[in-house]
Amino acid sequence: MADAVAEGVAKLVLDEATGDMVTKNELKKRIQKRARKANAAASRGNAQKEKSSNPEANKPAAKPEERVIDPDAMFKQGFLGDVYKLRPSEAVVTRFPPEPNGYLHLGHAKAIAVNFGFAKFHGGRTILRFDDTNPDAEKGEYFVAIEDTIRWLGFTPSEITYASDNYQRMYDLAEELIKMEKAYVCHCDDVETKKQRGGEDGLSPRYRCEHAKQDVETNLKKFRGMRDGEYAPRSAWLRMKQDIENNPNPQMWDLAAYRIPKDQEPHFRTGTKWRIYPTYDFAHCLCDSFEGITHSLCTTEFIMSRESYEWLNKLLVEFQPMQREYGRLNLSGTIMSKRGLRTLIENKVVRGWDDPRLYTIKGIRRRGIPPGALLSFIYELGVTTSITQVNIKRFEQSIRVYLERTVPRLMLVLDPVPVVIEDGEEQDLDIPFSPKDPKLGSHTIRLTKTVYIDRSDFREVDSKDYFRLAPGKTVGLLNVPHPIKAVSFTKDETTGAIKEIRAVYDKEGKKPKTYIQWVPEGSLPAEVRIHEALFKSDSPGSAPGGLLSDVNPNSETIWPNALIETGFHEVKRRAPWPEAEGEKTGEVGPETVRFQAMRVAYFAVDSDSTDEKIVLNRIVPLKEDSGKSS
Repeated sequence: MADAVAEGVAKLVLDEATGDMVTKNELKKRIQKRARKANAAASRGNAQKEKSSNPEANKPAAKPEERVIDPDAMFKQGFLGDVYKLRPSEAVVTRFPPEPNGYLHLGHAKAIAVNFGFAKFHGGRTILRFDDTNPDAEKGEYFVAIEDTIRWLGFTPSEITYASDNYQRMYDLAEELIKMEKAYVCHCDDVETKKQRGGEDGLSPRYRCEHAKQDVETNLKKFRGMRDGEYAPRSAWLRMKQDIENNPNPQMWDLAAYRIPKDQEPHFRTGTKWRIYPTYDFAHCLCDSFEGITHSLCTTEFIMSRESYEWLNKLLVEFQPMQREYGRLNLSGTIMSKRGLRTLIENKVVRGWDDPRLYTIKGIRRRGIPPGALLSFIYELGVTTSITQVNIKRFEQSIRVYLERTVPRLMLVLDPVPVVIEDGEEQDLDIPFSPKDPKLGSHTIRLTKTVYIDRSDFREVDSKDYFRLAPGKTVGLLNVPHPIKAVSFTKDETTGAIKEIRAVYDKEGKKPKTYIQWVPEGSLPAEVRIHEALFKSDSPGSAPGGLLSDVNPNSETIWPNALIETGFHEVKRRAPWPEAEGEKTGEVGPETVRFQAMRVAYFAVDSDSTDEKIVLNRIVPLKEDSGKSS
């Protein structure tokens, strides 16, 4: 009997328009009916004529689950393929150089995939280099979190280095630059510096300040004075003597090479040894050369920096890396700036940097998105020189396709109401974790006389277009041999809510059109958190009234009394789902316990869970804008 039930359930399919599990024949009828309505509407709008004039429009689209993403495609061809052709190398060396001043976000995941993936494809290696040149903003926890993120994504740095490893070497080169009359100590403030660079509108003639006329000895003395603490923060800074007057590139307008940090915080690694620190524009290119980086891959906001990058390296070092720029990844409908995220946290809009509604890697990870799904999304988008602007729905669709084929299925009820099956007899049912993949195995669930269904799956008053449970109406229970028919119900006298439904097996009737999920007595209580978009608009950073005015007040719905079947224990024991390089057994967190709750959504266990209490986060809905209309 159990085998027959399992076979029958395997033939059920999801009606994405309603959220129902139905037979293939029933789904076919529904689709045909909807198609007839759609065609009629199209004819009225003269849309059919337009469609017939475009034969390509009539071709059926490939199902999302049939798409196969080649992770190497973006390195074989296109922009990154051309980059390699510009500088073929038998020993490719790339780097990922984050500033340890915050947690990484979705855009950084692309940078990690590009740099590590490019080197791996060409048989090379990637260095993780911390650009730790601003101690006022850096914390030890960020160093740890960044390395952890890279390993979670499945990549292993060939070496972990720090810009601070080269502080003395860079200082010595700065003195060499002064001796070459290519750097000078400046005392101009921000207002004066802006005037030198063309003023507020950038249209005034550019010029050098008087400090640029100082001789080498004066500049060396002042620079050493900066090093020795003779100048207050921001009262002196070393500038590169580039071409501020004639070059139209702002990155050649006598950029800063060294500065005195405002707060003089001790450095995470070097303590109080140094009072001055190199800027990104000075340190980055030199460290690339020191480490033998063959291909320095960064985003297009640094395209103008390439000129100053090459200018400085040619003056000071022998090995010349090649910098090339690709378009960054932006996600509409959210924010990823540290300042904006901090505003949300300080105003208690979200729980912290790892809130599942955020697109920090910590938030994405806590939400339950697998590292493989994140990489698959990036590989699917590919790499060009254009900025990739993606909306949240596109992101979620990619994650959904990945989860569909990699995680088990369980039954979960968000808002349970008991159904007493009057002629029911207890029995054990063997239920597959996936009707599509027998390799995932199965588990046993006890069919009890009283089961729980979702309150939304019962109506007091039936209607013609309603296919779930109602008085006198039959509905199938997933994996159960016979459908049930509701015969009566009772209500809470105070609230009017349904208190209990009584039903009997309908063993002689027609095969039901719809099947719903259920859980037996003894199922596990759980708190379920359903997260929606955190913001109301696509551009919260520029919303009228500011960021906080755009927050969606309904971005989180909590179901405190949900029930999940006991098969959850087996899913938890066998985590991670799926097993990936960055989530090997023995090194997993609660978010690796992932599953599809049939007819509800994809879920993962939250870090707030304890042995006594299960807390679940929705990863993504079963379909875009899912909802049950019938």
